[in-house]
Amino acid sequence: MIRSLLSIVLLSGTLSANAQNFAVTGTVKGVSTGKVYLQRFANKMFFTIDSSNITDGKFYFTKKPRLPELYGITLNPSASPLFIFLEDKKIEVELDSAAYYSRSVVKGSDAQDLFTTYRNSRNVKVDEFIKANPSSIVAAYVLYRDYSYRLTPDEIDNNVKLLSPSLQKTQYVNVLRELSPTLRKVGIGEVAPEFTLADTDGKPVKFSGYSGKYLLLDFWAGWCGPCRRENPNLVRVYEKYKGKGFDIFAVSLDKQKEQWVKAIADDKLTWTQVSDLKFWDSAPAKLYGVRAIPSNVLIGPDGKIVARNLRGKELEEKLATLLQ
Repeated sequence: MIRSLLSIVLLSGTLSANAQNFAVTGTVKGVSTGKVYLQRFANKMFFTIDSSNITDGKFYFTKKPRLPELYGITLNPSASPLFIFLEDKKIEVELDSAAYYSRSVVKGSDAQDLFTTYRNSRNVKVDEFIKANPSSIVAAYVLYRDYSYRLTPDEIDNNVKLLSPSLQKTQYVNVLRELSPTLRKVGIGEVAPEFTLADTDGKPVKFSGYSGKYLLLDFWAGWCGPCRRENPNLVRVYEKYKGKGFDIFAVSLDKQKEQWVKAIADDKLTWTQVSDLKFWDSAPAKLYGVRAIPSNVLIGPDGKIVARNLRGKELEEKLATLLQ
């Protein structure tokens, strides 16, 4: 009994010591009062989990979140934060709100140092990066965030295997494990999955109702700069081929209906538009394994997928071949 109690006391002391390992302290350049928000990253979105008052330009967080993972620190919870990898240790932040926090400095996080090195590198081969850093949360994040939409299902699976066992249950690997079988289901030659979603008037629209022609399923959003730059190409192609057996069915990953509708009008998009306004939680995006936008799937009159992610001249040339 005494030994058991002693074990509990020792264990309690160990836990207390470990709990004290984590702390984020920092200063905010040019700001003496206000709040700093700590946000957790999940599914390409940041969610506020804690806040700290700024006193004499200083702030701190001691409530230990899930570690290690990518988090965000920001003065405005509605704006893009400073990306920061937190570990179970004391981390110091010099927060500079100028230029989207790009001049901020993070000290004490090995993962942050690796992430900075990665971002400053060019021509990174993801498999080599993982082999060099198999136990780093940064390797799992980079595979998930920057490469998942470029790789085949087999390549995703092979790279996941390179990661240390300690990373296999992270949120990033969990997404990748779901993504590879999804991509196989929507590969070239597979039947395009059915879904129903509301249009701009709130009326449900069935995707299968547009079958029987070459149909481009386009994933985009009004907030997405690359999508908006691609829209003129889609408009041109649509006008050229809409009378020859071609149509476009667009799914928006917007969050705000007003922004979505305005973008449709501004870009003169006259084809069918639907959205559940759930951002990266968009049900059709998950159904089709979409991890980046703009993204599209070209579907034949028989309902089978012909190609993926054709843009600009490449899309036009493909349609010229199919609809000649």
